[in-house]
Amino acid sequence: METSVSNYEKNCQAWQERFRAMDQGRLLEIIPGLRREGGDLTLYHFGEKFAVDSATGAIRSLESDGPVSATVRLNIYTLFGYASPLAHFQDDWVPFQQLRNTGVFQTAFQNGILTPLVATFTGRTAELRQALEAMGGQKLPCSDVGYQVEAFACIPLRVLFWEGDDEFPAQANLLFDRSATDFIHSESIVSIAMAGLYRLAELAGLPLDRRAFPMP
Repeated sequence: METSVSNYEKNCQAWQERFRAMDQGRLLEIIPGLRREGGDLTLYHFGEKFAVDSATGAIRSLESDGPVSATVRLNIYTLFGYASPLAHFQDDWVPFQQLRNTGVFQTAFQNGILTPLVATFTGRTAELRQALEAMGGQKLPCSDVGYQVEAFACIPLRVLFWEGDDEFPAQANLLFDRSATDFIHSESIVSIAMAGLYRLAELAGLPLDRRAFPMP
């Protein structure tokens, strides 16, 4: 019987084919944090190390035996496909909707990323702090829980969380360096945030709020 393949998997397969034709030397030059180790290219995504087989383009985790989600694989492939040789860190931190060409995704980002982030960690700031530190985050002197983490070495982001009180509900935001959309397609920023949200819940040992985007 023929097994159906999801559109996400088909997209991954198409990108894997594209990768085989890419100039890997150029990728190593323009993408900070990308390394060659034996027959692989390696990089970290939210603190987890991944290897991309230089010959086949297959992606595997170097820290887990389980399958790598299509979302994470697409994040890696689209980084390779869209990184500009002129891209560079600008130290200009902005919310998602102020990144180039992301306005159309603003409502989805709020509903599928920020709202479930708040719901998952309200009353659980200790778990959020622990997860961010396990991810390699650097503490920031702002918000109740504020850390800078690396989605990729070239795409850092800041996670800011304010616990609620009698007057105001809990709130959260993610800030990106303005250069993020020079390294990757604007729509992929949503997928990056999705992968980060799932990673935080996993490291915290908490069930993710059901309103989060499903991650294939």
